[in-house]
Amino acid sequence: MASPLEQFVNNVRTTSASGSYRELCDIIGKSDEVLQRNGAHLNTVLETLDIQQHSLGVLAVLVAKFSLPQGDIDKSTMYQQIHEFITNCNGEQVRFSPDLYADLCHLLTDHLVEIKQPIRGIEILKRAIRKIQLFDSQLTSIHADLCQLCLLSKCMKPALEFLDTDVTGIGTEAKLGGNSDSKHFLLYYYYGGMIYTALKNYDRALYFFEVVVTVPAIVVSHIMLEAYKKYLLISYLLHRKILPMPKYTSQVVYRFLKPLSVAYHEIATTPHATIKNRETYVRDKNMGLVYQLLNAGYKKSIQRLTKTFITLSLSDVASRVQLSGPADAESYILNMIEEGEIYAMINQKDGMVVFLDSPEKYASPETLSILEQQMAACTKLHQYIQEMDEQIQINPQYVKKSVGSHDEDMPATSQNAKSSFTI
Repeated sequence: MASPLEQFVNNVRTTSASGSYRELCDIIGKSDEVLQRNGAHLNTVLETLDIQQHSLGVLAVLVAKFSLPQGDIDKSTMYQQIHEFITNCNGEQVRFSPDLYADLCHLLTDHLVEIKQPIRGIEILKRAIRKIQLFDSQLTSIHADLCQLCLLSKCMKPALEFLDTDVTGIGTEAKLGGNSDSKHFLLYYYYGGMIYTALKNYDRALYFFEVVVTVPAIVVSHIMLEAYKKYLLISYLLHRKILPMPKYTSQVVYRFLKPLSVAYHEIATTPHATIKNRETYVRDKNMGLVYQLLNAGYKKSIQRLTKTFITLSLSDVASRVQLSGPADAESYILNMIEEGEIYAMINQKDGMVVFLDSPEKYASPETLSILEQQMAACTKLHQYIQEMDEQIQINPQYVKKSVGSHDEDMPATSQNAKSSFTI
């Protein structure tokens, strides 16, 4: 009589050959305990299965193998085996069990973070996402892993091809159905906001942190709290004020997050908040953002001077902007000229700054190219909205609710009206 492990292997082979992948998913779901009990034999099982033909079976074995208690796991081949699987597995098969596939990617991410080699996982996770996605704008829980590895390795750009694509759908394993699922959804936008902040794309960063904070919730998480703090800082950095949250924001944000973020609200109201709350900002690892906020304040003040004065001495600039001296003012002005934030010339002989008008006439090929890109983006967004509207219109739940609300609005029949008055 075959052992339970042998039965599992036979079931994987026969069911894969027949193409009954949903049935195979049920078999795998019931075999977790068998695989866990036979951890010492899982490498032998892997040798008997083909990655391409038996992708779901190999996936289940790999997840079981690397989920064993810490002392029972040989992690020396972990990266190699998972890399080989993601590269060669059958995408059609693994899409039948996206949650198990995502679990394998989470295990790889945790392993690379633990051994402090996050950069090794970037390319393989990009491939993993592409293999499981049904369309480019579909969000999976693996997106959060990729963003985490990009942040830890300080190699941000590989994540941009995903972050720059607006999400129009969510993978089944990433939908908000549980704590683990919602965690990866929140982490994707939180890590994405941090990546955009590091790249100084503050508009996009603000949007990502806003998504984290405005997700429908009845309780708050630590992720939401940290995102809220960064939202306040970047809001003030961009607009010199803290923007109000959207009307659909859950009340728990105001009830819990605001009292826990007093030091960040004080930035907009208290002149010396940076000195007063320095320890808080350092503890939260937000001091870098606070310094950028201070620098942005100085730059805004210098930009205002360009609207009032044609020439000004470096000493006067330092005095009006409250910088330490002419050398500091010169450093800021040179940096702003280089970044294209102001147009000016500095006369080194007499220490005078001459503010100039912008030479941009908005008639160059580059300007036309930017305009075309923005128009194409608007057209694409319009198409997305139309498609989503059509999907909502034919959604059974929406139709049922619409019909129900329509019936409630209908006037009562004369018979019903009569009976209501005779009672």
